[in-house]
Amino acid sequence: MLHLHHLENARSFRILWLLEELNADYKLTTYKRNKSHLAPDSLKKIHPLGHAPILEVDERPLVESGFIIEYLLKHYDKQQEFKPVDSDETAWEDYTFWLHFSEASVMPLLVMRLVFTKVVQRSPMLIKPITKGIRKQVENSMISSSLETMLNMMEQQLQDNHWFAGPAFSAADIQMHIAVTGANAGPGLDKVKHVNLLNWLKRCEERPAFKRAVEKGGRVKF
Repeated sequence: MLHLHHLENARSFRILWLLEELNADYKLTTYKRNKSHLAPDSLKKIHPLGHAPILEVDERPLVESGFIIEYLLKHYDKQQEFKPVDSDETAWEDYTFWLHFSEASVMPLLVMRLVFTKVVQRSPMLIKPITKGIRKQVENSMISSSLETMLNMMEQQLQDNHWFAGPAFSAADIQMHIAVTGANAGPGLDKVKHVNLLNWLKRCEERPAFKRAVEKGGRVKF
């Protein structure tokens, strides 16, 4: 029995989407964020970290998106539809790299940007100009240039590939989706410089399983 504990507007959407792609039989419980925009304490009753996603497998809680994805593919993707075969070295390397790149490289920058945006929004009026200045300094010195380098690398990968691991959709695309969605928030990605990324994003969101996941768990918004 699979039971996904999903937090609204969170990266746990990836696991919900993958479960739909796999046509898996699962139970879904969705949690609301608290007033501080954090996961509720009730998640800590399921796993000490209290983070989403948590996937219970026969009541045994699994955490961390990358690990959960690998677990589901090992046990439920019997036809190996969502991961390249090991004998295809190039596709396997691309798949493995992009599967981990999202959380290791892109998401820390996007989370940092989101945190400083929240700090400005919640600052008292008297100190809001100061927090805005700090946010701008962090954005210019630590986020913008690094993120642009990563986006250019992602754009290049999709110039010659329909999906991140080659011609076939894979779990690496599911893992990368929220990273690209976050980068596309606000003013959005440049429609000329990042045309491949935007077209890829559209292809992802046109998949029936993606649409079913949105209906069940809502979209992720930055």
